[in-house]
Amino acid sequence: MQSQPIKPTDIYSILEQTQCLRVGNGRIEPILESCLHGSPLLVLIWSQLGDFDSLEYAWWLQRERETLQAKAINLRAIGIGDRDSGVKFCEYTGFPPECLFVDPTAEIHASLQLYRGLNINFPLLSASQKSWLNLMLMCAGIASPGTLKEVFRGYTGDKKAPQLIADEEVIEGTPLPPMKGSFFKAAGGNGFQRPFELATLRLRNMTEVLSNWKIYVPDSSYLTQRGGTFLFDAGGELIYEYRDRGILGFAENMSNPLSFLSSL
Repeated sequence: MQSQPIKPTDIYSILEQTQCLRVGNGRIEPILESCLHGSPLLVLIWSQLGDFDSLEYAWWLQRERETLQAKAINLRAIGIGDRDSGVKFCEYTGFPPECLFVDPTAEIHASLQLYRGLNINFPLLSASQKSWLNLMLMCAGIASPGTLKEVFRGYTGDKKAPQLIADEEVIEGTPLPPMKGSFFKAAGGNGFQRPFELATLRLRNMTEVLSNWKIYVPDSSYLTQRGGTFLFDAGGELIYEYRDRGILGFAENMSNPLSFLSSL
């Protein structure tokens, strides 16, 4: 029997009752503790902290941190992992550790009925091996709508998206030689997402994760689990939600993933 959809009021209630380990202090605490009353609340339920979607989402939040501050938004994120993966994630992305919680077994994802991802039960394989194989199939677009289109967008560019790398910025941390942002200007212009620009940022994320895999992904059983975005107004009313249905599909508008904040 299919579960009944969760009511918006139930979503806030679930979050209000949820306790997880806070990366900043290593203690189990209510995730909404210390949120400012009378301010909007943005809750992000992330997949594995080593998932490229989680890293890319955190990058956008850093890019738009002044907007979040100007709107006085309470920010909370819960990712799949442990404290070590949370600390590593924050060191790499700049995400504030006091705003990040970890859930090692994706309990909050189940409570909010978020998409588990492809879950074919391959005989004779361990839970980890099944998760890996299902993930590979999702990366190929199976049970993961929009994934291949999004991969190609990273290479071809997107004139609806903002420029991602400043001309004077130097991109390091990839298998390629250090690359200056002016390279992308020569390849496609400026003022928008140029060809290969997003793909280069994703390559940097991939290099970071694969170099520290055991830290970012202490348990690979949850590789296919997807996340969600929930925005509440100052009165605690849900005014926006998005449930991820595929790899590289963490936002409704991937050209500008935080555009939904304009509703505040």
